[in-house]
Amino acid sequence: MKNLLTNFQNYLDDLDLSPLTIKGYLSDLHHFSRWFEQTNGETLTAQRITPTDVKEYKHFLLAVERRKAGTVNRRLAALTALCKWARQTKLITSDPTENIKGVAGVARGPKWLDKHEQHRLLRAIENDLELAKQKYPKRWVTRRRDASLVLFLLHTGLRLSEAVELRMEDIQLSERKGTVSVQNGKGNKQRCVPLNSDARKALRDWFEVRPGSDHLWMTVEGEHESLSGRTVQRILQRYAKAAQIEELTPHVCRHTFAKNLVDNEVGLEKVAALLGHSSLNTTRIYIAPSERDLELAVEYLITQ
Repeated sequence: MKNLLTNFQNYLDDLDLSPLTIKGYLSDLHHFSRWFEQTNGETLTAQRITPTDVKEYKHFLLAVERRKAGTVNRRLAALTALCKWARQTKLITSDPTENIKGVAGVARGPKWLDKHEQHRLLRAIENDLELAKQKYPKRWVTRRRDASLVLFLLHTGLRLSEAVELRMEDIQLSERKGTVSVQNGKGNKQRCVPLNSDARKALRDWFEVRPGSDHLWMTVEGEHESLSGRTVQRILQRYAKAAQIEELTPHVCRHTFAKNLVDNEVGLEKVAALLGHSSLNTTRIYIAPSERDLELAVEYLITQ
């Protein structure tokens, strides 16, 4: 099984998929492998997967683990990709996933911050900066970086990997306009994202105190290395706790940026270009109602 997944990973690497996408595929396939071995009492190989296995695995995900449609479809998609590759490389003569259908589900928008949550987050950032200035002056530069980084994510919609890889040379800034050049976006695509006034102010405030480094977002002490993705996530979690927001991640910031654009009647083609989407179908998720939108709709009915 190890050799099977290693060879499949090499194939995915050759497709220039993002590291996170490849990691997701492999994680889902490890889940299937554990189920396969526990159910059939044998080690997973491509040749031993049958259509019955795929049907039973789908039933297991739905009835036993009670997974949502999105999770079931994602795991089936990973298995389908593996089997298609196995057939292409002649490891198998027929594809056991060929006639397996996904699970239909109601399209829901991704998680983003509504206006009230955005307001609470901005207040939390402002309070944190003021507290650091008054009581923790040694933390001031770090707190200024954290605040500017979060505001930058909210106003550019960059992916986490895109943000932490930015160099100073990727930023063009003047009094009335600015841009950020994403050199290595998803699928190795480049794009240029305009900076609005809030993003420009966040960067200027950071530039006033940042240590010298080629990296835009770096550690304040030590060698001034590029921030890790985990550090960015911890920063967001700290602000989420202060603002009493249930979930705040780099992707929630990205979704919030996109949702704000759509709510302000920016066309999907422009939103797609700003986010680096290759297909408008990906961008259409921002016109689907989120769970919070549906909750507010029900509350509205109750209060009438």
